Amino acid sequence: MKLLRVLVLIALPLYCLAGSGCPFLEEVVNKTISPEVSVSEYQNFLQDFAQTTDKKEALADVKQCFLNQSNETLYNYAQMMVITVSSDVLSNHGAGTSRLYVCH
Repeated sequence: MKLLRVLVLIALPLYCLAGSGCPFLEEVVNKTISPEVSVSEYQNFLQDFAQTTDKKEALADVKQCFLNQSNETLYNYAQMMVITVSSDVLSNHGAGTSRLYVCH
């Protein structure tokens, strides 16, 4: 799970306005935890971010890790992502900042 978080929050250049959410990040998380999305579909979806063999293998490992989890674990992970992103937005918004967030 740490690898996915690093991948999503550091490796992917996602641009979000504070308070508006990250639709692409949500789509990445949904595809990551969805048992209906295969490893190859996942790699194709993120091909712009993984152009080397090592990065493609890392994506395959992340997706396979989530394919091996129970539905309860996948649900809990999705809830954790909502809480994490919401708390980051709220804590930064409450500080009175209205800056562009770069989720990478």
